[in-house]
Parts: sequence; C-alpha cells; structure tokens
Amino acid sequence: MPQKIHIIDYGMGNIFSIYKRLEKLGMAITVSANDSDIRNADKLILPGVGHFGKAMEHLKKNDLVETLNEEVLSNKKPILGICLGMQLMAEHSEEGDANGLNWIPAKVIKFKLPKDSRLKTPQIGWNTIDIRKESILMRDLSNHSEFYFVHSYHCVPSNPDHILSLSEFGISFCSAIQKDQIFGVQYHPEKSHDQGQQLFKNFTSL
Repeated sequence: MPQKIHIIDYGMGNIFSIYKRLEKLGMAITVSANDSDIRNADKLILPGVGHFGKAMEHLKKNDLVETLNEEVLSNKKPILGICLGMQLMAEHSEEGDANGLNWIPAKVIKFKLPKDSRLKTPQIGWNTIDIRKESILMRDLSNHSEFYFVHSYHCVPSNPDHILSLSEFGISFCSAIQKDQIFGVQYHPEKSHDQGQQLFKNFTSL
C-alpha cells in the first residue's frame, strides 16, 4: 500500500509542482487544510512562498497550529518544510516580526550581504549545497548538488547539530535543517530536476 503523503494547503505554497513530483513516485497524495487529512497521513509536507508573518496568520486562521503540533511534536510524524515552510519551523522571523511554530531553535533573518558584494536579494536561481551530516534525506545525493533557490531570508539555527547543509550567497547560510523527524530545505526540490526528485524519494522512504 503506498505511503499517504499530505501537502498542507494553507494558501501560500507551490502545491501543483510538489504534487506532480510525488505523483511520479506513486504516492497516495492528499492536498488540503483539513484536520482529518493531516491526522490520517503517514508524512506531511509544509510548502510556502511569500511572507512569514502572513503565512503564520494563514496557519492560525485555518486552525492548523494545534493539529500540527500534536502530529509533529507528540506523534512524531515526519514532516518536510520547503522554502518558507522550513522557515516557519523556527522560533521567530524578522519578516513581519512574527513568531513561528517553534519546532527548531532558530531565528529567520534577512540576508546581510557584505558591502562590497555585487549580489542582490532575493537569491534567485541555482546554488550548491554542502552536506554537513549524514541523513536519510540526503541519501544518494552527491555533495555540492545544485538546487533552485528563491528567498531573501534564511534560518540561523541555535544548535549547529540541526544544520543539514550549508550554501553560499555572499555569506554561508543554512540551506537545510533536521531535528529528529523534522526536516526543512530552503530550496525548492520540486523545481530541482533529478536531485529534487531524489530528495522527495528519500523523504517518502523514511
């Protein structure tokens, strides 16, 4: 029987592309903001594109915070946060001066690039990842694999043990996190060709 994967649709995510990637893996996929779908799933995906503060408002408006806390923190259900979805797992973000889900001790800050840098935010395009620790999420992915990024803010975890990968954009920043069964990636695996498909395959095989 295929894994039941639920994509949390709270109004701020790249749902279609993620759905198509998971469909290729033969997953049973649901997409909604329904409490029952979240509880009945084997694994969860929290997507996100846009503003941190507004995203938290959407999660609260849909009465999702309590359900997610129960499933992720109490029931230890695996979850993958993508882009803004990863940032929402942190304690707080400068974007909107808003508190997050507080699953991982981390702050979300705007890129502070060196004064002499020619780079501009948001970071848009391909960038490599430097894998910092062994994880099933990174299985069969070569170090310095390229993924597609679109973001102006990045996570700063308090505990270095939670950093799964680093990337460079004027500064070194955390591009993936893991704490127990909680995973987050700053990039978009759904837009990252074969390496993105491999990452989804790894997550669904947990």
